[in-house]
Amino acid sequence: MVETGMLGGLSDDEAQRIRMAEGPNSLPESDKRTWRHILLDAAREPMFLLIIGAAALYLLLGELSEGLFLCLMVGVTLGLTLYQEGKSERALDALRDLSSPRATVIRNGKRAGIDSRELVRGDLVVLAEGDRVPADAVLVEGNGLQADESLLTGESVPVMKAALAGAGAATESARLFSGTLVVQGHGIARVDATGANSQIGRIGASLRDVVRERSPLTRETAKLATLFAMLGIGMSLALVLVYGLTRGDWLQALLAGIALAMSMLPEEFPVVLTVFPALGAWRLARQNVLTRRLPAIETLGAVSVLCVDKTGTLTENQMTVAALYVEDQHQELASGQPELPAPFRRLAEFSILASAVRPSDPMELAFHRLGDSALQGTAQLHPDWTLVREYGITPDRRALTHVWQAGKAGACVVAAKGAPESIAAFCRLDEAQRSKVLAAADAMAQRGLRVLAVASAQIDADSLPDDPHGFAWELIGLAGLADPLRADIPAAVAECRAAGIRVVMITGDYPATARSIALQAGLPDGVPLTGDEVAAMDDAALLARLPGTSVCARISPAQKLRIVQALKQGGAVVAMNGDGVNDAPALKAAHVGIAMGKRGTDVAREAAAIVLLDDRFTSIVHAIAAGRRIYSNLQKAMTYIVSMHAPIAGMALLPVLMGWPPLLYPMHIVFLELIIDPACSLVFENEAAEPDQMRRPPRGPDAALFGRRSIAVAMAQGSVVLLLVLAAYAWSLANLPEAQARAFGFASLVLSNLALIFANRSSSLGVIASLRTPNRLVWIVAGAALGLLLLVLYVPWLAAIFRFQALTLAQFAAAIGVSTVGLFALSMLKPAFRALPWRHAGAGKLR
Repeated sequence: MVETGMLGGLSDDEAQRIRMAEGPNSLPESDKRTWRHILLDAAREPMFLLIIGAAALYLLLGELSEGLFLCLMVGVTLGLTLYQEGKSERALDALRDLSSPRATVIRNGKRAGIDSRELVRGDLVVLAEGDRVPADAVLVEGNGLQADESLLTGESVPVMKAALAGAGAATESARLFSGTLVVQGHGIARVDATGANSQIGRIGASLRDVVRERSPLTRETAKLATLFAMLGIGMSLALVLVYGLTRGDWLQALLAGIALAMSMLPEEFPVVLTVFPALGAWRLARQNVLTRRLPAIETLGAVSVLCVDKTGTLTENQMTVAALYVEDQHQELASGQPELPAPFRRLAEFSILASAVRPSDPMELAFHRLGDSALQGTAQLHPDWTLVREYGITPDRRALTHVWQAGKAGACVVAAKGAPESIAAFCRLDEAQRSKVLAAADAMAQRGLRVLAVASAQIDADSLPDDPHGFAWELIGLAGLADPLRADIPAAVAECRAAGIRVVMITGDYPATARSIALQAGLPDGVPLTGDEVAAMDDAALLARLPGTSVCARISPAQKLRIVQALKQGGAVVAMNGDGVNDAPALKAAHVGIAMGKRGTDVAREAAAIVLLDDRFTSIVHAIAAGRRIYSNLQKAMTYIVSMHAPIAGMALLPVLMGWPPLLYPMHIVFLELIIDPACSLVFENEAAEPDQMRRPPRGPDAALFGRRSIAVAMAQGSVVLLLVLAAYAWSLANLPEAQARAFGFASLVLSNLALIFANRSSSLGVIASLRTPNRLVWIVAGAALGLLLLVLYVPWLAAIFRFQALTLAQFAAAIGVSTVGLFALSMLKPAFRALPWRHAGAGKLR
């Protein structure tokens, strides 16, 4: 084994020099969506093809200006697509950078966490249980390290690794491979191949293929878009036939049919589904919440049960040893504790011997700090002893055991620390002794302390048992560690409860400790559900027990999975947080798995959909609030899109059927799309959260984004605008020349579109109140729309292309009056819309 002191690692300058020569530690990326890919995809869209078709028809008719204008609009449409898609890609790139795996290295003689892509050949990597090996490496120091290499070999049995002896060639047992998983033990490895030069880099490109999953929201919206498209095709064909047969002008009939098809095509749906989740995930990342899978965002807002760990999530995870117990003696500890009384020195000593030599766990750090202050430093504790065996913690054995060889002799000293009941079983205490120790532990736990028992044994080095139960144990005492509740937890828990979200603490800690912390956090009081009770229950009994439970204590990782599955079976939408290797199944089973970013293992992070970069419970609450905001804004955008397409389609169809001059030609539809696209992708995405969003119950798990309630609201709004614009056009045709009447009707439609934007900004506030809600983008879009309208009305060559005649000031004011009446009518309808049942939103889900 290489001495730790010799492992100083590379310097930053050396690492930089090697990285410049050999490249980053990453596999060649699969093709990203460049601007060329985005343009090619956009060129295949039906709306794009319809514009091209309309431009070709105008050119065939000899109407050069209209044809060239539509060709120009093709460029503008592609530019908008590039902007919107590019914005989403930039947000996703930022998320990819954040989600890049981390590695702990020794650089300049110190440990540091870095992006694994910055690893170079020669780096020293610190590995622990649950870590992914970030590059091919040779183990130079290790203790009981086992690696799961099934990713490369297909063999599921973990492989035991032995540290390289001396400076010889690396043996197979010392080699570690990039992408494999450390399932047990810990060690230090020297990187010898990175990126494409690693074993996994040479295997093939299949690992780089990313399959984009279709979320329920995507599938639902695709059905809705297909419905609109089929309806539009049918109505367009019917309109072409009616127009051609009644007027005999088949080219104009074809243009009218194209205009109707364009008006019916909800091409904004893909924009909304692309922009909203990507920008929502980017906003969440700025709040220390990393979204690894975008579909999780739509689920966050529906979470009804939030399962959280205690240590480090509800508490500070900054432990201190606050109390010691030896036989009938108690010792309270304060910061800067002087030398301990004699009965407690051995307890402190063996708690350190049963901890990692270089600890990272907060509890073990607390014991080392106790040794530094009360035992005159842990470095002087038996410097000639050697750690020869470690027995790890298992679900059935909640204790960690270290076997130390004392000097050169064959005798070994054994130290163990763990759950009081497990240590009591080690020591084979009789019932009276066991009851006495557990009563003392319970008294400490009721103060909110985390209680560990410590035991010792002696044995000859040649006769180590396979199981730590085989030692002749002696109980030394109990240690109580304080881990204070985070100051912001009670308010965050209260916010969850107000939002109809039940918080359930699931912990491996002592029941009395868990109950004390839960009461401080503001959870309902009750008898904790213990791991032993869960083990004795069948699934039906567990399902019946959980509704009244807020605290689950002494729970093993496997039991977390059972709890999550039972909650889901009961109809809950479950979010689950965890950090360990064994938490991965529960994280995967939950509707939303939430991993810890700082203390979580790589396996937990990979299994989860959400990663907390700061390990704070309040970040989970912020994520749920953000999920609700994103979903609500998606609903607003979808309602607006359908509401606006109704009057556009109506005004493309009804004047033709009524024998009036057409109001809308393809160039008019394209103009309207220039307003609708930014409105739905910028204005609504940027809307603030509803004031009462965290006082509403969670939406039902089967609630559709655009169900019967939303369709009713959208069609009611669209019908109001359609009737007003139709009436305005009828009046203008009776009193104005055709070109001026068309200009008046079109101006009324554009301004009514702006009224729809303002009406849909909030589902809970009135129009006047929503105007006071800050969103500068809505004013930018409205100003741009008004400016474009003035250009096509009053710039002669543009007016000619649109077949307009300039309106007088009074006529333009009348068009504003039409939209104002529409805004007033929409605001009057809002109370009726809000009266529709919230939970009823799921009734109209498309299947």
